[in-house]
Amino acid sequence: MAVKEQRGLSKKRKRGGGSTGGRGRGEKPSDPKKQKYIPSGSSKSPQAKGFKKSAPNSKPKPSQAKDSKRAPPKFGKSDASVGDKAEVLSKRDSRLVAKELAEARKKKRKLHYTLQQELALLWEKMRRRNIAKDDRSKVVSEALRKMAGKIAEIASSHVSSRVLQTCIKYCSQAEREAVFLELQPHLLALSRNVYGVHLVKKMLDSATKKQLDGFISSLHGKVASLLRHMVGSVVIEHVFQLGNASQKQSLLSELYSAELQLFRDLTLSNGGRLLDIISKLGLQKSSVLQHMSSVIQPILEKGIVDHSIIHTVLIEYLTIADKSSAVDVIRQLSSSLLVRMIHTKDGSKLGILCVKHGDAKERKKIIKGIKEHVGKVAQDQYGSLVLTCILSVVDDTKLLTKVIIRELQKILKELIFDKTGRRPILQLLHPQCPRYLSPDDLASLSLSVPSLCSKGKESEEVDTGSGEHAETPENPEDDSENNLQLAEGGGKKDDALRRYQLLVDSGLAESLIVTCTECAGELLRSNFGREVIYEVVTGGIDGVLRQKFPNQLDDLQGAIASLGALPKMEEPEHHVFENFHSSRTIRKLIMDCPAFAASLWEVALKGKAATWAQGHSAKVVSAFLESPDAKVRDLAKSELQGLVESGALKIPKGKDSKAED
Repeated sequence: MAVKEQRGLSKKRKRGGGSTGGRGRGEKPSDPKKQKYIPSGSSKSPQAKGFKKSAPNSKPKPSQAKDSKRAPPKFGKSDASVGDKAEVLSKRDSRLVAKELAEARKKKRKLHYTLQQELALLWEKMRRRNIAKDDRSKVVSEALRKMAGKIAEIASSHVSSRVLQTCIKYCSQAEREAVFLELQPHLLALSRNVYGVHLVKKMLDSATKKQLDGFISSLHGKVASLLRHMVGSVVIEHVFQLGNASQKQSLLSELYSAELQLFRDLTLSNGGRLLDIISKLGLQKSSVLQHMSSVIQPILEKGIVDHSIIHTVLIEYLTIADKSSAVDVIRQLSSSLLVRMIHTKDGSKLGILCVKHGDAKERKKIIKGIKEHVGKVAQDQYGSLVLTCILSVVDDTKLLTKVIIRELQKILKELIFDKTGRRPILQLLHPQCPRYLSPDDLASLSLSVPSLCSKGKESEEVDTGSGEHAETPENPEDDSENNLQLAEGGGKKDDALRRYQLLVDSGLAESLIVTCTECAGELLRSNFGREVIYEVVTGGIDGVLRQKFPNQLDDLQGAIASLGALPKMEEPEHHVFENFHSSRTIRKLIMDCPAFAASLWEVALKGKAATWAQGHSAKVVSAFLESPDAKVRDLAKSELQGLVESGALKIPKGKDSKAED
């Protein structure tokens, strides 16, 4: 029992400090030379603040020892018991002190920090909308005066770059030229800077012809390296858009051959297509191909594919590429890159070539890549051509219905009123119609890669002719994983069957008829929508809609006839017979659709033809006598013959014979 008590006593003595000077278990004796920080706000501190030297044999109180182990020192407001002994800053004063310290650090770190602060204040004044023109000019001149001689040093700063852009926008021509002269030796360096690039673009926008030509000359030999740079490529694209044909050619020629990159005289004296340059200068095709591959591959690997200059280079590359090189490029582009390229003219050509020559796997990637952007692509001037090509070539109609047709149905009304949005729909109703596609559009849709055409001999350039494609590959037996032959430019499925599945089986045709019936008046008066309703009423080029939906088309024709039966209005443009667009569309329907002509005559014109014998509506009435269908002419002959003889209704020359029949 006594032994236990001694053990407990010794334990207690050990924890309490005893002769160890108050140190806890596992702690070393305190060093008298060390200084201990006592927080100013602590109620346990015998002093208000500062450092205190510990006495060698001083014994801290047990409560003090426990507190030092239990909680870290507290900063901030002191207890009321301390009162005036503690000097404590308020939150506001602490923030001010921290701000002053940060400002001091920035001044040491940034050479022109004070100047930038002054410029920021001036910038707030000059960019206001309600400032007078003279006052803004004074502020701009003051800012430029402060920056004189230091523009090159501060142009890459986020704040100073924006100030300079505003100054360039509002300053005088003399001031602008002075800034350009000071920055001219540093423009290439600024072109690679994430903030300076915006200033370079702004200066190029306002540059004179001489200044622009000088900047393009300074780019000689550096175009390829800048195109590989994420920021520098933006400047090359901007210059490419601003330059004339000769300047564009000088930028492109550097990317074609090492000789053209080294010798500027060759670039200036020779232009045109890549094949023409090769033949004029006698360049080796293999050498050009190798150089272009070294330029293109890093750009594709980095994903810098948004610029039109790159699209042009890729199109030219495919004109001379061998089968292996062409396949590699098409496979690289057939991923998520392609959707970022089809917004330009040459980019849409690349998209068409990838769709035509890609195999089923590549086409599936392309379709899935545009899945989230179908609406935007359909309404884009060039992207709509790629979508048109997809609907005309790809055989997987289930995938097309799921990814593309469903998205088109969601915005169907918006599309049929849009100039480019209606293209995919018109392509299904009337494929390759020259009324809806320009010669350039038709040429783009008929493009092909020479080395991937399977007609035994490779042509010298991309085919832009009739668009005929070969039916069998060069090496049909080569079906291995490394097969270099892709698709032949078209699908294996019958065109009529593919079109029927996409238009009718998908439900698009039914939605289209319903929308046209509901918006018949708007569509007839619309410059673009009238062509869609014309194709729907006539049932498509081969009458495919008439075979499947005869009753719905009769309802649509009745809706148009009922609009014609309305009396004349105070504003002639509101009536479908007197509106410029609708009157011509109805006339065309009378000529091409006898069923519609009969319905319209019975509902709207029988006994009322004299009312509509003048103005735009006269074209509608005279169409009954000009119709190639004898039954339609017989319907109106008795009533209209008298109007013709009296001179109330005029028939165009060359049509009188039909009226007399």
